[in-house]
Amino acid sequence: MRKLILLSIITLSFGSVYAQSATYWQQHVDYKMDVTMDVKNYQYKGKQELVYTNNSSDTLRKVYYHLFNNAFQPGSEMDARLHSIKDPDGRMVNKVKVDGKEVKVSRIESLKPNEIGYLKITNFKQDGVDAVAKTVGTILIVDLVKPILPNSKTTFTLDFDGQVPVQIRRSGRNNSEGVELSMAQWYPKMAEFDFEGWHADPYIAREFHGVWGNFDVNITIDKDYTIGGSGYLQNQNEIGHGYEDAGVNVNYPKKLKTLTWHFVAPMVHDFTWAADKNYIHNVVKGPNDVAIHFLYKNYPKTVENWKKLQPMMVNVMDFYNKNIGDYPYKQYSFIQGGDGGMEYAMCTLMLGNGTLEGIYGTATHELGHSWFQHILASNESKHPWMDEGFTTYIEDLAINELSGKKVENPFKGNYNAYYKLVESGKEQAQTTHGDRYDENRPYSISSYVKGSIFLSQLGYVIGQDNLAKTVKRYYQDFKFKHPTPNDIKRTAERVSGANLDWYLVDWAETANTIDYGIKEVKENGESTTVSLERIGRMPMPIDLTVEYVDGTTESFYVPLRMMSFEKENPNPSVRRTVLNDWTWAASDYDFTIAKAKSTIKKITIDPSGLMADVKQANNVYEMK
Repeated sequence: MRKLILLSIITLSFGSVYAQSATYWQQHVDYKMDVTMDVKNYQYKGKQELVYTNNSSDTLRKVYYHLFNNAFQPGSEMDARLHSIKDPDGRMVNKVKVDGKEVKVSRIESLKPNEIGYLKITNFKQDGVDAVAKTVGTILIVDLVKPILPNSKTTFTLDFDGQVPVQIRRSGRNNSEGVELSMAQWYPKMAEFDFEGWHADPYIAREFHGVWGNFDVNITIDKDYTIGGSGYLQNQNEIGHGYEDAGVNVNYPKKLKTLTWHFVAPMVHDFTWAADKNYIHNVVKGPNDVAIHFLYKNYPKTVENWKKLQPMMVNVMDFYNKNIGDYPYKQYSFIQGGDGGMEYAMCTLMLGNGTLEGIYGTATHELGHSWFQHILASNESKHPWMDEGFTTYIEDLAINELSGKKVENPFKGNYNAYYKLVESGKEQAQTTHGDRYDENRPYSISSYVKGSIFLSQLGYVIGQDNLAKTVKRYYQDFKFKHPTPNDIKRTAERVSGANLDWYLVDWAETANTIDYGIKEVKENGESTTVSLERIGRMPMPIDLTVEYVDGTTESFYVPLRMMSFEKENPNPSVRRTVLNDWTWAASDYDFTIAKAKSTIKKITIDPSGLMADVKQANNVYEMK
């Protein structure tokens, strides 16, 4: 039965990919790996077979692999970045006193030989013939024995020796909560080659981009360890470790010193696992019969919170299915094992000893990544705002909708954080590569916060119904296709009929800001003339509300000419007047209210708060 499920997922996935257009292509990989972990010295040995399919029109003479573990060595690029950046990640540095002053020192630079991470590659062959493979930091460069022609396959085999580093960032051993093995970015991973070329970025601690494929992985480890991670366990009846609770009849010889866990993960672009001797493992049934796994440490408060978390995450997955689209796999795992929270294929590694509210927020965010990073999978290194931002948007929406205390604008905190970034003068355009922001904080706000506002503000621009349809259609049209920023823009245009190139350009490709103001309110006999001004570079359509002294309200809508679009009235209970459109070239705009100035109590630009106007004070006019 399981084999049928896997085959259907793979078939549906490829059908989705190749239905886009005759010219669309992407590479494909099939991994087979056997790895044995020595839990005494945290070293492991593995063999990898990788069948690489070149679906491009290019002839490939080199290929590149990521060797992420090599980042955790003194002198690595990740180490160098911690020395050069003004605000290094607090998890990756130690505070020490030097000449009476507190300074931050890279944790990587002090790692001992038995604490560093490494991946050493030997015996590299292409179709059975030795090939030259050179390690350069966290990248393996392979000169091919023979070129890979368009629409052809080749098979790479290699042996690898790895050492699990003391956990500094995301992956590693013995983290702050006592989890022994967090095995993220642990194997030689083929770099992505797409329409832009190779994406062989060094690992500096940021985001990722990967090739979709199928993983067949055997992990041999001491029998006392419980493993959770990507994929479907194929030999549950030989393993135990919590699978008894899921109705599996477990029967394995008790005298074994090790167990081999066999996982299969179809159509994913990564494979991650974690292991600990002290894990509790629960399995609950989620929407569409998805098995949701929870692996967490056996501490009293942790157990209490993670038990409460389980039905909450069933509800969150159901919300995401309804508001984005169905999760396509039949398994997902929440695993205590990260240094915060990080998304991986079919699972997350996350901290788990905090408050229930904090664990719930992290789990909700990381689960959202399954849609935006592990099914859609935009290039997270080049466009981190598409993944982190869209995930933040759906997380905030879900937590608000599922709470007992809904607020009108669940994104208000995001807007305030963005305004502070603009005020700081440190904003960089979202076209900045994720590794190359000047500081960590501007990166975080740009990616998580401004990326979220791209969607919440898009609802202001085209209407909430159109936004909801856009998110769903974007997912359906581009799942398993590595969408680019233009794809979300074009989806919104197809749904709404609006022209939105200006929106993508100004918001994501520049640091232009929105700033509108009410310049003057002037009495004009029995009517009133309102003068508006555009102060910022970025144009927007304008929603404006007028409150009268008699308690009545009416709204006015100023379309933006370059949109060629008129938004539906967001509040049908309030009478709305659609005014003439406003051109970008004109910085001023006047309109008339057919009532005397003395009848007006208050005029407000964007009462929803969803337009990211960086100076709010001039958005409101009140009669004194």
